[in-house]
Amino acid sequence: MKNICVFAGSNPGRNPEYRDAAKSLGLVMAKSGLSLVYGGSSKGLMGIVADAVLENGGIAIGVMPAFLSRKELKHHHLTHFYETEGMHERKAKMGELSDAFVALPGGYGTFEEIFEVLSWAQLGIHQKPIGLLNAAGYFNPLLQLVEKGIDDGFIRPEYLDLFVCESDAEPLVKKLFSYRPPKPVLKWEELAPQKGASKRS
Repeated sequence: MKNICVFAGSNPGRNPEYRDAAKSLGLVMAKSGLSLVYGGSSKGLMGIVADAVLENGGIAIGVMPAFLSRKELKHHHLTHFYETEGMHERKAKMGELSDAFVALPGGYGTFEEIFEVLSWAQLGIHQKPIGLLNAAGYFNPLLQLVEKGIDDGFIRPEYLDLFVCESDAEPLVKKLFSYRPPKPVLKWEELAPQKGASKRS
């Protein structure tokens, strides 16, 4: 594991513990020799985790669509920066560059990103570690939602093991290193259309 993709809010949030968590994650990553891949912003928790990585001698890689880059959201001191055409290309590039995924507190964008990589893991598209940095219990309602999905038969119980969760950065990163994915019930290679296969049944 070399690069961790971090999903995080473009706002810092009201609770100072969220900012502390972003700083701590950046420090732990840099000290562990792990590079940051993220959305490229200088704002909010995104900017805080990037600054912490850079201030501690680490590598920070930003990926941002052109329309956001032009709005002065871009972090101008990153190690590497990729500009993409749109949001779909951004997420694809971030996934391509990353060996693991971590979500810090954030809004709709963070939720969408972490659920997408969880969905892909469920389908066996990737087997990369996924983690939630549950600062100040921010993700507790999300964990309850997942448990509700299991109780009501929408999520297989074994898919609770598709991600790890910790309230502090250091034990979370340790869990990412030791992560062993559950065997997917659905295999992407069996679901994806084969080349040359007829579209008609």
